[in-house]
Amino acid sequence: MGTGLGIGIGIFIIVIIGGIALLVITWFTSYNRLVKYRNWVEEAWAQIDVQLKRRYDLIPNLVETVKGYAQHEQETLTQVIEARNQMNNPDNSRNEQMAANNQVESMMGRLFALREAYPDLKANQNFQQLQEELTSTENKIAYSRQLYNSTVMEYNTKIQSIPTNIVAGLHNFIQQEMLETPAEQRENVKVDFNTGDRS
Repeated sequence: MGTGLGIGIGIFIIVIIGGIALLVITWFTSYNRLVKYRNWVEEAWAQIDVQLKRRYDLIPNLVETVKGYAQHEQETLTQVIEARNQMNNPDNSRNEQMAANNQVESMMGRLFALREAYPDLKANQNFQQLQEELTSTENKIAYSRQLYNSTVMEYNTKIQSIPTNIVAGLHNFIQQEMLETPAEQRENVKVDFNTGDRS
């Protein structure tokens, strides 16, 4: 009888040790996954930041080029520079940085519209090259923004799912905000086939 009891206790101890080992493995696996996803979020933001910095650096060259042809458009040029300076405020949250970015995008539209009023500017090779570079940068920002939001969604899902939510709570993994789409970009595009206008 003593032998049977000893075997039972031995099996019980093995089950307990196995359970603890499984818990420890699950814990470390969950923690490492959370670290990986958090790092992916930071990397995705870094990609956006690189493109924002590129745009930030290109804008003064564009403004100087336009100034040479459209000196009396000083108000528009000043507004573009002011919007650009808002982009680089270190106190801004990521959503505030993107809001400033959207403001710059709007101002750049005004700046590019000036080319129609100034044929010499429109023909200027430096202006054309800067416009192409900025357009390419805009596309990269849009792609990077989608990647960031997708990565944040995956990360947030991980920290809300069982059992990783317990690990996340104990190790201070916090939810990240997705980047918001500006209201004007959410509106449906209206197409009038009679006039060919889009608004």
